[in-house]
Amino acid sequence: MSSDLHPSIVALVSLAANIASSHPNQGLCQIDRLKDYGVSREQIDTVIEIARHIRDEAAQKMDARFDEAFAACMKPADPFAKIAVVESGSACCTSTPSGKSCC
Repeated sequence: MSSDLHPSIVALVSLAANIASSHPNQGLCQIDRLKDYGVSREQIDTVIEIARHIRDEAAQKMDARFDEAFAACMKPADPFAKIAVVESGSACCTSTPSGKSCC
């Protein structure tokens, strides 16, 4: 039994991955290949719908994580913070290779 995938399956996966990853070409080059392989419009539409859903869901989750982190950073200032210098043991980001902070 061969483990090679049919070229139409590879094209569908490539199309979905390009859309889901927000690749600039968005897999448009795969559409002609899929039509040449005889893949139906309905099947292509299904793959596009699923890929867009994955892309959009990932973006929403990333936005939610960012919003939570931003809200934590924007807590009201401690009125006693000016009395003593308080150092935090952790940074919200790591240094660049040259040692510069991106925060």
